[in-house]
Amino acid sequence: MKFGEENNTPENKEEAKNKVFDFQIKSKEIKFPFGKMNQEYSINFDIENLDISELAEVSFTGLESIGLQYYPDEKQIRGVPTVAGDHKIVMHCIRKDWTESRPVFDRDITLVINPDPRSLWNNIPTPLDIEYYKPDEDKAFVKVEAETTKGFLGFGKKEYPRKDMVAASQRGRSHAHEGKPRDDDFALNFNEETDWYTMVVADGAGSAKCSRKGSQIACETVIEVCNEQLYLRNEDFEANIQLFEKEKSQENHGKIVRILYDIIGKAAFHAYKNIKEEAEKQQYSLKDYSTTLIISISKKFDFGWFIAAFWVGDGGIGIYSKEPEYLKILGEPDGGEFAGQTRFLTMSEIFVWDSMAKRLRFDIVPDFTALILMTDGVTDPKFETDANLNRVEKWHELWNDLQGKNEENAKVDFADDNEQAAAQLLKWLDFWSRGNHDDRTIAILF
Repeated sequence: MKFGEENNTPENKEEAKNKVFDFQIKSKEIKFPFGKMNQEYSINFDIENLDISELAEVSFTGLESIGLQYYPDEKQIRGVPTVAGDHKIVMHCIRKDWTESRPVFDRDITLVINPDPRSLWNNIPTPLDIEYYKPDEDKAFVKVEAETTKGFLGFGKKEYPRKDMVAASQRGRSHAHEGKPRDDDFALNFNEETDWYTMVVADGAGSAKCSRKGSQIACETVIEVCNEQLYLRNEDFEANIQLFEKEKSQENHGKIVRILYDIIGKAAFHAYKNIKEEAEKQQYSLKDYSTTLIISISKKFDFGWFIAAFWVGDGGIGIYSKEPEYLKILGEPDGGEFAGQTRFLTMSEIFVWDSMAKRLRFDIVPDFTALILMTDGVTDPKFETDANLNRVEKWHELWNDLQGKNEENAKVDFADDNEQAAAQLLKWLDFWSRGNHDDRTIAILF
């Protein structure tokens, strides 16, 4: 054997190839993009892109334990990561013409899965023994039976579906994290005798220690008073609505506003009085019960829908029609002197005539997709600014969101008489929005 031939044996040539192959595997820059816990993860991984001529096949250890899998035929790594952290993934590589006697070459790769932000929040139940205990969530559905008409001699009976109401209220993550109660509230009512719908949402001030009771008293009082006044004033009120529909003059508009003052305005004022009485009874400050308030009353007439509202504070209320496109915001969100402040029902200046008249709004529309009332726990993340409340595009987005176009695939079925809509709406309220963790309440007539 000549000098040097011992290095050219098949064994030595194979070892040299292995060393080159191992070096190529370990020197290639391979990075997996960051993933997020509980969210879809998918990347393309084609071994041809590694440009290693001897590379025949790869497999991975460490993917399945965190919820991912490699699909070689589809050249993808995908799944839903379930474990947050920095994970060591081992890529196993084999050369062409591999047999069991040949080695497998390993390459460590770090895959970072960021935690689901939701998992960082506690969900501590509100203690049952606190003053003014309120459940952490609430929901309601009001089914309004179809209107039945009979033809000549009782023949040709027809049923016309009527709009239903649904509402849900969810304690915000900021409150849940500390085991604090929900401050929002709502109430719904349909009067079978008068056919008037009433919806109310209220947002108790987070800085006021008894605001959860203030919002509750406000909602309950408004339903009671509106129901009573709509019954007592029904004939006169409807006559004036009919008159306004025929002649939309300033004078007839003023008559409607004055009647609304006697109905909705009276309801809001009685809510204020009842809150004040509770505060005095408990020897607390009226400010301790601070709450916003949005009220709507609605009724269908032969010529269309009459919808009226009263609004104090932030949040939002709008009449929305998808097709034909239509939007009417029934008021304006009002803030205080500084950012983050708002006005509350417990401020006596709210009930000055000029202030009340500006807060009482109404509209007559042929029909609509939805009348929606929301506290700022919904409007802040979904509309972002007060100005966006007036953009019909944002309402299209909200309606599509409610119908399932969201990351959570949470969908509300707005089919007639769907009593599951309340549970669906409550689930929808659990959406994630970075920086928006306030109580959320929404009421919808659809």
